[in-house]
Amino acid sequence: MSNLKLNYWVNIGLTISFFICFLTGLVKWPGLITIIGTSAYKVLYFKNISLLHDRSGLIMGLLVLVHLVLNWGWMVGVTKSIFKRSI
Repeated sequence: MSNLKLNYWVNIGLTISFFICFLTGLVKWPGLITIIGTSAYKVLYFKNISLLHDRSGLIMGLLVLVHLVLNWGWMVGVTKSIFKRSI
């Protein structure tokens, strides 16, 4: 698989895991309980929401590491060009 395709799929995975982690984080947010009421939390199975939140966060972390490895050369090149001293 080419780096371009691998980077594409890593970005898709990052996007999906981010939205899952973000949405489940909102559901777990204590301030939301007072807004929507506690009866909604009985339907959501809080244990499953927490498990989904934790796993999507781990997947997102791993994909960020892969993303950094794939783009390391570009990041070094851009950093050098930004901090290059003019003669």
